[in-house]
Amino acid sequence: MRFRCERDVLVEALSTAQRAVTNRNAALPVLAGVRLELAGDVLRVTGTDLDLFSQVQVEVVGEADGDAVVPARLAADIVRALEAGVVRVDGGEDELNISSGRASFSVRTYVAADFPKVPAPAQRSVTVPAAVLGDALRQVVRAASSDEGVPIITGVLLAGEERGLRLVATDKYRLAVRDLPGVHVLSEGQQVLVPARALAELQRLLPTAEGAEVTLRLGDHDATFEVGHARLTTRLIPGSFPDYRQLLISGYKNQLIVGKDPLLDALKRVKLLVRDTITSVRIHLQPETITLTVATADVGTATEDVDAKYEGEDLVVAFNPAYLIDGLEAIPGDEVLLQAQDKMKQVTLTRNESGTPDYLYLLMPVRV
Repeated sequence: MRFRCERDVLVEALSTAQRAVTNRNAALPVLAGVRLELAGDVLRVTGTDLDLFSQVQVEVVGEADGDAVVPARLAADIVRALEAGVVRVDGGEDELNISSGRASFSVRTYVAADFPKVPAPAQRSVTVPAAVLGDALRQVVRAASSDEGVPIITGVLLAGEERGLRLVATDKYRLAVRDLPGVHVLSEGQQVLVPARALAELQRLLPTAEGAEVTLRLGDHDATFEVGHARLTTRLIPGSFPDYRQLLISGYKNQLIVGKDPLLDALKRVKLLVRDTITSVRIHLQPETITLTVATADVGTATEDVDAKYEGEDLVVAFNPAYLIDGLEAIPGDEVLLQAQDKMKQVTLTRNESGTPDYLYLLMPVRV
């Protein structure tokens, strides 16, 4: 293998592939590496942990085709540390030489034949606007669990609905639901569970240019997302997602309308006194004003009033402040509609607008 490439282009390709790499699988040391495959002037860089495959293609000046697997982090760090300009890479089965200017590195390689093969993507595909999908992922992925002990809720449910595609995530304390009307990726009633980690990585790959698109290919056991010259393939999570629909009730008797930014600003101020993960923020709901309170032992107390419109009984509800801020930040628009039944049942946050909301954030109160 021998090629030349601009440093910044190669750094970006190595960094993207490296994010799928794991160093935890001692049984397969090759998984700590990224695979470089050169054919003509096209270099393909792949990283994987067996569940997620991240692959990028870049244009280089190829001189001799070849295949090598190099330590992912080391290779990326070396190229990033080189002077700006052209990087030269060449090597055989045992080592790879990386050089630029007067600097030169020789890196031992893994056996390329041991590197896992990327699953072939499904033939059936659908194209989705990158901006639309990116907005939905920003709103939903944040609610997925990171508890590997309960893998079923570490994923995001993609469900085919009559109106289009629905994305759902939960960590048992909150629930995020986003509908994409008109996006018919799945047939009505069909569901797949995609790891949130893969969708978080997809968010980083999504282009911001107007008109950019993402191609989604769904197989029986994996999903592939194609974005420009990058391809992300992830194994689907087997099993049944929790029945979230039972939480989506209507007819809340207590309704609050409040400016999103004023509430967010006030929450971030009173949260300055929070020193752990169990201290809550209490919200006293009243007709014209809500009062936020955080009390932390041995630290102090913070309170702030925020103007609002409230219809319902005098009520005090408490929340994990980080989860509440997360939900507010994901809601579009200037005003938020908060609906509550009582101080111990789920509360829903949506944009204050008429009709069926496309995004809903449900949060469980904290017992105080």
